Amino acid sequence: MPVPPETDTLPPREAGAAEARWTRDAALALYEAPFNDLLFRAQSVHRQNFDPNRVQMSRLLSIKTGGCPEDCGYCSQSAHHATGLKASKLMEVERVVAEARKARDAGATRYCMGAAWRSPKSRDMDALLAMVAGVKGLGMETCMTLGMLDLDQARQLKEAGLDYYNHNIDTSERYYGEVITTRSFADRLETLDNVRTSGMKVCCGGILGMGEGVADRVDMLVSLANLPEPPESVPINMLIPIGGTPLGDAAPIDPIDFVRTIALARILMPRAHVRLSAGRTEMSDEMQALCFFAGANSIFVGDTLLTADNPGEDKDSALFRKLGIAPMEAPATQ
Repeated sequence: MPVPPETDTLPPREAGAAEARWTRDAALALYEAPFNDLLFRAQSVHRQNFDPNRVQMSRLLSIKTGGCPEDCGYCSQSAHHATGLKASKLMEVERVVAEARKARDAGATRYCMGAAWRSPKSRDMDALLAMVAGVKGLGMETCMTLGMLDLDQARQLKEAGLDYYNHNIDTSERYYGEVITTRSFADRLETLDNVRTSGMKVCCGGILGMGEGVADRVDMLVSLANLPEPPESVPINMLIPIGGTPLGDAAPIDPIDFVRTIALARILMPRAHVRLSAGRTEMSDEMQALCFFAGANSIFVGDTLLTADNPGEDKDSALFRKLGIAPMEAPATQ
């Protein structure tokens, strides 16, 4: 199947103009195109919007681990699953800022903080706002993922200096109920709307390898691309099967299918940072190189990613040297 003509892709966007809307058929045609054609198209789009040899270095810290009341089938932190993970209390502000400083000094320009909650409680907001202000004061981009947010909470976080809020839709609306039952797909979209209304940037993506089909992967990306304003950040995770979770025995996704999804994300959302997120410990150097060529331009660095293993800085530095990739520079402080 040939790649659809260039006129089928997003046109140049004027300030304030809405993005063109994608159909599943058009996106699926791209996904199923000959692999070399798809990658050429994705790399061409990538070069129009980013330096192809720069990758953003992000660090992710779990500020509150385990005990989450949601039943997400992939998650080791859910209280519904017998994974052996012990719940912790919210970290102290000073410790979070100290960890962020170490990450900045090691080259990270973006700092993400995650808490295993359905949504933050009022009693925790002062500490969360202090964390945001402290990390922002280090000159880093700030991001949090805390579960669902109402509009007032989103506005408080924005005022404190939070740049991005992460809230993944995880998969297609059709397949969503196979993975999560304690919160709906519509609940996810409501939080994204609250984040956008507050003035924060949206970080939203999904997980591949949960038993979904190609159509589900395509639909997930089409849902994101067709939001009133697409996310500025799109994390694409490869499932890390965790013993004790419903998806603990899930079969791994084919590497080429994973790269195809990265490429489609880049074409559908050309201005977004496409984040190669969880699962990199299971990816070969060659697979990661293909992901970068397909348009991924952000990774998480450090030895852990919330509760899962992650390649360390030494391994990432060695890969970057082989590929001629340099870390993306820190954004201008606001």
